[in-house]
Amino acid sequence: MKASCQCGQLHVTVPGPTSSIVVCHCIACQKRTGSPFGEAAYYPHDQVNIEGASKQFTRPTDLGGTFDQFFCEECGTTVFMRGTKNPDVTGIPIGLFDDAHMMQPIRSVWEDRRHPWVEISTATQHFPRARVD
Repeated sequence: MKASCQCGQLHVTVPGPTSSIVVCHCIACQKRTGSPFGEAAYYPHDQVNIEGASKQFTRPTDLGGTFDQFFCEECGTTVFMRGTKNPDVTGIPIGLFDDAHMMQPIRSVWEDRRHPWVEISTATQHFPRARVD
């Protein structure tokens, strides 16, 4: 499966769908996406092939770690993310995949910042803040 930025310069390839899909309602994800939440499919680093030039923005997290966002130098789309909380995986926003897929969120975090009209009905795990394990 291929995911790409708006202009196509930066793209990632992964082996296929994953069940590790997380929706985050924190303010930082809202700012990153311009929407009421962020979402991503998570893969082990060795399953993610990255091609193209990216810039990196690193921000602190509410739990004292860091979160790295990698975005296209041309169009500004965030194409992948990595953080210190789960250092072995790369997150890819599911809306960036070029082909239709059935990946759905299984986890919803930082729900204490969730807009009241947003419901993630496919999530089986809900956390008022970050998952702690």
